[in-house]
Amino acid sequence: MPTSIQRCCQNGRARAMDGHDCTILPFVPTHIVVQEQCCRSAIIDELCCNGIKMARQQGACERPFFHGEPWETKISKMCCDCCELGLTAARRGLSCELPGLLLPRQCSYAAKTCCGNNTTEESNLTAAGRRPKQCSQPFVSIGSTPYVNECLTNSHNCIFGQVCINTEGSFRCQRETSCGTGYELTDDNICRDIDECDLGTHNCGPDFICINTEGSFRCRPKDKCGDGYIQDAIGSCIDINECVVHHNPCLPGQTCINTVGSYTCRSNTITCGRGYHLTEDGSRCEDVDECRRGNVCGVHGCVNLLGSYRCECKAGFNFNSITKLCEDINECMHYPGRLCAHKCENMEGSYKCSCTSGFKLGYDGRSCEDVNECEAKPCSQECANVYGSYQCYCRRGYQLSDIDGNTCEDIDECATGGHGCSYHCFNTPGSFNCTCPPSGYTLANDWRTCQDIDECAAGTHTCSVSQSCFNVLGGYRCLAFECPPNFRQAATGSRADASATVRCIKSCQSHDVNCAHNPVNLVTHTAISLPTFRDYTEPEEVVLLRTTVPADPAPLLNATDVFFVILGTNSQIFDVVRRSDDGMIMGVVRQVKPIYGPTDLVLEVSMNYVKSGIIIQRNVIMVHVFISEFSF
Repeated sequence: MPTSIQRCCQNGRARAMDGHDCTILPFVPTHIVVQEQCCRSAIIDELCCNGIKMARQQGACERPFFHGEPWETKISKMCCDCCELGLTAARRGLSCELPGLLLPRQCSYAAKTCCGNNTTEESNLTAAGRRPKQCSQPFVSIGSTPYVNECLTNSHNCIFGQVCINTEGSFRCQRETSCGTGYELTDDNICRDIDECDLGTHNCGPDFICINTEGSFRCRPKDKCGDGYIQDAIGSCIDINECVVHHNPCLPGQTCINTVGSYTCRSNTITCGRGYHLTEDGSRCEDVDECRRGNVCGVHGCVNLLGSYRCECKAGFNFNSITKLCEDINECMHYPGRLCAHKCENMEGSYKCSCTSGFKLGYDGRSCEDVNECEAKPCSQECANVYGSYQCYCRRGYQLSDIDGNTCEDIDECATGGHGCSYHCFNTPGSFNCTCPPSGYTLANDWRTCQDIDECAAGTHTCSVSQSCFNVLGGYRCLAFECPPNFRQAATGSRADASATVRCIKSCQSHDVNCAHNPVNLVTHTAISLPTFRDYTEPEEVVLLRTTVPADPAPLLNATDVFFVILGTNSQIFDVVRRSDDGMIMGVVRQVKPIYGPTDLVLEVSMNYVKSGIIIQRNVIMVHVFISEFSF
């Protein structure tokens, strides 16, 4: 039967495997430390197993590969690194005990486990809880007497720079940094030199002797090197650079040159710098007078200097100390806007001014004066000089050409629609003329409008004495209206004063009952002349029918009213509306649809006088309408 201590340990490990917090455990009197330590040990075992698995499966131990808190990934990485150490020892055939390496207990267990050799620690499993053989409990051994991990309980006394290593029943402090290559850390925390020669870990060949040094070793050949050679760290013979090792091995005036196994001395030669040459005896350098050797400055002056020379440049040039040449000064760039009024052009050693179009260079060679281009007569008609240019103008009826801007071209007023002719326009150079139809019209005083000729008034008609001459737009008509039966023509005065209007008054025969009952009392023939309304947008008023009937008969009893009616098919082209004019009823005949001439038609309008709902009288107006071909 397991002891109470073992049961507490099993309980702590079980809670760790279930993911409980090892600092929050059920209270167990006297054994709470055992329970908590076994819980922590189980967590650490699990983290270490994760590291061992990573080393075996992936062969990589980087911290980002592990999951958890920083202290958890640190444990897993440590066991992973130690497992790789064991795997490396196994591959190289080394002992899994890893002699000479003082590893922490947990690291040592991981290394030995991965190396493949079971240790006594792997078989020392207790009833506290068995784990897979690869990850046996390396940390806490539960027996009759538990021990405490001082490193986990923070009850050690290791100082800063040291790492706490737990041991059975105690702990030890080990320095945190390694001793470095060639040294090992002893149990008393001291870095001790490793004798590679004694351990046989050196790489000296069979012809060399291993000599241990502090932190390293040297290979010394059994045979010595000859003159001019020296042994290196591994015993090889290498050349000695006598020119460096020895101080001034050659005589003054000589230069030391190293060779393999020796050196040579070579006499120095004098080398003169630029601007100097050797004297004839070759003992020293003297200045070269470049001004006497060729034309180095060209057309400019030359001044010799020690080791060099300088050119005295003419006006408009600057001396370039790098190229030793006189270079042209670009005055236009050095003094922009200060030399020339308009444009500046650089020239070799100088500059030249010029002017933009419309100007000429002044007498000072720098200013620009306006050119009067009109003197050369560039325009076909009128020219006006402006500053720097000129402007061409055209007389009325002409316009400037879009091509050259100088030539005046005739304006075709007839084509542009700006002529104002009522009938026909024909273009003339600089102007235009209007014409009218060949007959019936004459040109008005404005020379644009076509005015009707009144042939009746002028007496140029051909009407007979029995006819009435009626002037129409563009001509005339000879009219002779007849009264209908039972009507007689009212007197119109003399024939010369007769107009185109004929009034027929009702005149019944005695005993003619039908005539007597006919409400028509008056038939009037009249004529009007109308143009063709081209721009027809609204009704045109053409005839006014006046009456003597009051328009507002309200105060009167049995007052008379008048109604207007258009008879026949022309009612679709004309209508009649009733209005009031000076308090009397008036009918207005309107043209409501366009009519294109020339055409003649008769419009019959009935004026019905009504009293108490009965037509007491009817007057009929026969309007003879003559529509012209033109709109004027």
